[in-house]
Amino acid sequence: LDLELASVQANMSRFFRHTGSDSDSSTASSDEEDPVPVRTLAPQRGAIYLSDEEEDVKRVVRSQKDKRFDEIAEAARAIKNSRKINDVAKVTQGFENLVRVYQKAKGVLSQETTQPRIFIKALAELEDFVQELWEDRKKLSKTNSKALLTLKQKLRKYNKDFEGDIASYRENPVSEPSGSELEQENDEKHSELDEESDGQPEKSTRPPRKSTDAAAGKQSQPVKRESDSGSESEEWMSSSVSESEEEREGGGPQMLTAAFFLKGNTEKLSKRKRERVVRVKQEEEEEDESWETVPLADSKKDKPLFAKDAEINHAAVLEKLNELLSGRGRKGTDHLVLSEQLQTLRQISDKEELGPAMSVKLLIQSIMCVFDYNVKVQACMKAETWQLCLDKVRELIQVLDGNESVKLSDAIADEAENVTNIDEPLFVKGSVVVLLERLDDEFVRILQNTDAHSTDYIARLADEPHIVQVIQEGKAYIEKTGTTEEKCRAYLRAIEHLYYKIDKRSLHTDDQVDGGTTALDTQTPSTADTHRVSMDHLCKFIYSKDTSDRIRTRALLCNVYHWAVHGYWYDARDLMLMSHLQESIQHSDVPTQVLYNRTIVQLGLCAFRKGLIKDAHNTLQDIQSSGKAKELLAQGLMAQKFSDRTPEQEKVEKRRQIPFHMHINLELLECVYLTCAMLLEIPNMAAHEFDYKKRMISKAFHYVLRVSERSPLVGPPESMREHVVAAANAMRTGDWQACRDYMLRVKVWNLFLNPEKIKEMLSRKIQEESLRTYLFTYSSVYESLSLTTLSEMFELPSPVVHRILSKMMISEELQVMLASTTCYVACFVILCGIQASWDEPTQTVTLHHAEPTRLQSLALQLSEKVASLVENNERIMDNRYGGYWFKQGWQGQQQSGQSSQMSSGRSRPQVHGLA
Repeated sequence: LDLELASVQANMSRFFRHTGSDSDSSTASSDEEDPVPVRTLAPQRGAIYLSDEEEDVKRVVRSQKDKRFDEIAEAARAIKNSRKINDVAKVTQGFENLVRVYQKAKGVLSQETTQPRIFIKALAELEDFVQELWEDRKKLSKTNSKALLTLKQKLRKYNKDFEGDIASYRENPVSEPSGSELEQENDEKHSELDEESDGQPEKSTRPPRKSTDAAAGKQSQPVKRESDSGSESEEWMSSSVSESEEEREGGGPQMLTAAFFLKGNTEKLSKRKRERVVRVKQEEEEEDESWETVPLADSKKDKPLFAKDAEINHAAVLEKLNELLSGRGRKGTDHLVLSEQLQTLRQISDKEELGPAMSVKLLIQSIMCVFDYNVKVQACMKAETWQLCLDKVRELIQVLDGNESVKLSDAIADEAENVTNIDEPLFVKGSVVVLLERLDDEFVRILQNTDAHSTDYIARLADEPHIVQVIQEGKAYIEKTGTTEEKCRAYLRAIEHLYYKIDKRSLHTDDQVDGGTTALDTQTPSTADTHRVSMDHLCKFIYSKDTSDRIRTRALLCNVYHWAVHGYWYDARDLMLMSHLQESIQHSDVPTQVLYNRTIVQLGLCAFRKGLIKDAHNTLQDIQSSGKAKELLAQGLMAQKFSDRTPEQEKVEKRRQIPFHMHINLELLECVYLTCAMLLEIPNMAAHEFDYKKRMISKAFHYVLRVSERSPLVGPPESMREHVVAAANAMRTGDWQACRDYMLRVKVWNLFLNPEKIKEMLSRKIQEESLRTYLFTYSSVYESLSLTTLSEMFELPSPVVHRILSKMMISEELQVMLASTTCYVACFVILCGIQASWDEPTQTVTLHHAEPTRLQSLALQLSEKVASLVENNERIMDNRYGGYWFKQGWQGQQQSGQSSQMSSGRSRPQVHGLA
């Protein structure tokens, strides 16, 4: 009966449902008309019926503006959730999504006078989040660090357009928004409450469904009559409700509304549900406040070294020291904890007054434990650990200075140490020089493993004065107590931190003559405290006292480098030539060869600054012609497609790299070399334009010219090489002004210490070489040349033009005959084989062209071809029999001692690369 009644009520029309109870409707119908038999319908499985309550709910239609505001609020909420878990990668994605949503909403937002407050708030909070994380970026993972850097750059660039809005928001962050912005903030808060209350148990997840079920229960409940008891009605109602639930579970008629197929609306959260969420959060906070987090104790670190009633003496401390050092090489040993334990042991020793020798021994062992912190050879020490080690080394030197009775030596055996008997000399095994060298090597390794273009490198480089100060303190201590070898090693470390730095007080001036070092020899570092005086004092001690070749060689190269940097060209050149290092440098270690290459390059740059173009070109030619200047100077590894370098060799070469602040600019080096080659090669090409076999001075410069000539379209010069090529083409035509303008536009000249003097010297050299090129090119056209005309044409003084022309006549570069009025001059000309003289009254040069006859031209061509044939024949014999030219041609010269290092007929300074 209950089942039939429920089925009939489910199929009743809306009109009958509003009329009241079932008994009243049946009585009224029986009074007016005949009863109609009710047909019972079988329940259909999966049937869906619409309730009358659902027809009263109207569908909300939102405008385009509200939809865009919803999207912005949703993007801001996603960013906020990602910020809570410190997921920088998701924050970056959310920021990009927020930018896209805002760009999509620009058409709607253009009608607004101000930017959306939610959007500005999200940008401001995101900016604060990035700033907060940037201060503690060392604690982030590698992925989050990279994402944080990307996010910071994008956010800083994007926020430039909203600086005013962000500033106004920061001034008044609690201002009340209006209109749709308030609605969006409410939506955001409600959605957050939804997420927080997801974990709370609820009876139903769909409020509309719950209402329909209740309605169905009310319909199934009969009208309560007076004769019925309350208990029976309650049982009937509960049974009908349970049966209706069983029908829904078994596939009976389901009262599903349209809300079942629509998304839930967060605005319709019940007030009771929100209060419950807030109450649960308050209870959790109260529970958290009642508990206190206790950190875990480190058993190794907090364990006392000695018992409370133990007697602490020298034997007990040495026994505990050996016990701690026994785990030094084990796998699970934490060297920092071990260092702290040794420091605690030292404090106990000082408290018990066991003597300075025991304190020094414990301090040395503590320093060595800090050095052992790095297990990997390639990895560098952390900056904080290195700073701790620096402080310990400084403390050790201070303790040794204050206790002269303690002798420190690395040659003492472990059994010969004396740290207990004060009546005898106290000896401790160790060396201050070894600690200084290890500390300096770790500092260089830290610089090698730090990005040179970051602020971290600048922060690490700021520690250099501290280590220099420690080296100076150690040097002062070693000068009093150390051996000669230790002094030389300490001096070399001080030199290596000094030789590449420029001291303006030691710079060479134009009115100063090179070679005048006698005045400095009489001074000491205390009377004239300049870098050059300090270098002379340290290097001369090593020259006279050192017995190892390596220290003396490196000190000499540093001395030459220092003189070249400060402009003492002749002193540096003479010292390099007297040392004969170019003959034996290939037997040195690789870092010394790198230092030799750096010194050679600095010599070439010094010669260029002095205007010695030919010397600069000859010095830099071997480095630049190899094409591996970057590797030869240890300033980076070149990418090679078919390289035979193994990963182990690459790691070794990376450890040899020079720190970035000591680099020589490779673009400046190439520009100086190409400029010197241009000033030498262009006049040479004009003088030997019609020769059968042309001799090149610089192959690299000719290669650059050929590449430029092959270019189908030549535009205005942009790079440094293009400027040099354009200047060379202008010089070939005699247009020295265009050549000068092209060369002075190159920006690398500003890297020199005095760029104005360099540009002035370069302009003068361009004028002189352009004059020589002009004479070589157009001498066959003129019969006489006026000195005044040439001086005005190239804007050179008359004495300079006179000197250039005279030098060309003496070197037979011009085939000229000048009128002479005296017999003495004519005799001089005949003896010298030059037919030339100056016409002083008119200041002109008369040119007489002596063209070779046909027979002479053929004879010259024949001689050149025969010379080429002989050279090819000798090359073939050398390849077949091995050194034929050396055996036959140079054997007699080698016996007479005229040549000792000739292998192919040429003597040139060697350049040694990395092994």
